[in-house]
Amino acid sequence: MSPTPAEPPVAIDIRQVRKTYPNGTVALQPVDLQVREGEFVTLLGPSGCGKSTLLKMVAGLLEPTSGSLKLWGDDVARLEASGHRLSFVFQAPTLMPWASVHTNVRLPLDLARVPRAEADARVADALALVGLSKFAKALPRSLSGGMQMRVSIARGLVVEPTLLLMDEPFGALDEITRHKLDADLLELWQKKNLTVVFVTHSIHESVFLSSRVVMMAARPGRIVEEFHIDEPYPRRPEFMVSTDFSHHAKRLQDSLHRASRDTTETNEEVRA
Repeated sequence: MSPTPAEPPVAIDIRQVRKTYPNGTVALQPVDLQVREGEFVTLLGPSGCGKSTLLKMVAGLLEPTSGSLKLWGDDVARLEASGHRLSFVFQAPTLMPWASVHTNVRLPLDLARVPRAEADARVADALALVGLSKFAKALPRSLSGGMQMRVSIARGLVVEPTLLLMDEPFGALDEITRHKLDADLLELWQKKNLTVVFVTHSIHESVFLSSRVVMMAARPGRIVEEFHIDEPYPRRPEFMVSTDFSHHAKRLQDSLHRASRDTTETNEEVRA
């Protein structure tokens, strides 16, 4: 009998993390969540449930009001000392309009004072990964929305992260472009052995991408359910029209309705 393989180490360890803003608004009530190395975890839920707040706390962009948040067993500020790096991809590409694609992608390396020759080589590798090598000299205004988002992803990859945090990066794109970038992202996730936490409002995107989906409810933000999407990778477009896909989507849809109903009931209690 072969031995059971050891579980991957915990990359993100969130224990009783709470976020309250100075005006008294409770954005997140105590949250517990663990993400293991190599997982692709999606945060799904109605607007205002704290998905982006939680993601920004993992990135160190927001401080928790209370609780413990560790990355690979250490504080967020000490991540690089542990041999790991993270990248955050925002909802909008946030590119410098006057700078070329190459210069935009090189920005985090310039800020880190990486030698130019090394930086240029890493930019070339990142652009090749997202299929934009031929557009290195182009300005952002000459690119489609999907291509601009690829530039943003390349800028995230150029620092060679082990943890990739993505806040609805494809939400503003058309459906065809979104599906293509979802498929490309899964390929990058596997090729680079990344740990990914991804925020979305899309049930179908959650099912297609995720190894696990975390459902959240709002006011106050909290985790209400988790779902494992136990389907093999790579996931092809035909998976999206399969009965298995429909089964997972129905479970998430029912959970999202419950989470939204919880939010509505909480609001009515507050008004009463």
